[in-house]
Amino acid sequence: MSSARATSARDLTRNQHLVLGTLEKAESPLSAYSILDQLREEGLRAPLQVYRALDKLLEMGLAHRLESLNAFVACAHPHCHKSGLIAFAICESCGQVSEFSDDVVRQRLDDWAAREGFVTKRTTMEIRGACRACASAA
Repeated sequence: MSSARATSARDLTRNQHLVLGTLEKAESPLSAYSILDQLREEGLRAPLQVYRALDKLLEMGLAHRLESLNAFVACAHPHCHKSGLIAFAICESCGQVSEFSDDVVRQRLDDWAAREGFVTKRTTMEIRGACRACASAA
């Protein structure tokens, strides 16, 4: 864990820590309600508790929301937010999600934005298809 991520993790509330731990252990993206179901025994009872924790984790860069799945994953690359581009490859067969950032793609998007006068706030890409294992099995 990087020092920035360790510092952020120390600043977490109990609920945020529980939600992040659940995301880090998950083998695939989780909906807020799936997280709630997994944390009921820990005392989380209301969806709002999970959504508040998720909002803070997103703000801190410790988690990401996958828009197309309406689900959440723990951040795999703590410095990805500095690159300005966060990308996810989502396997439609097994649900595996790989997080990555690509400088060439980021630069091309930045160049386009500059030409168009578009001020980019954040860039998140979701690529859907088949992971290597699922593609090989087909």
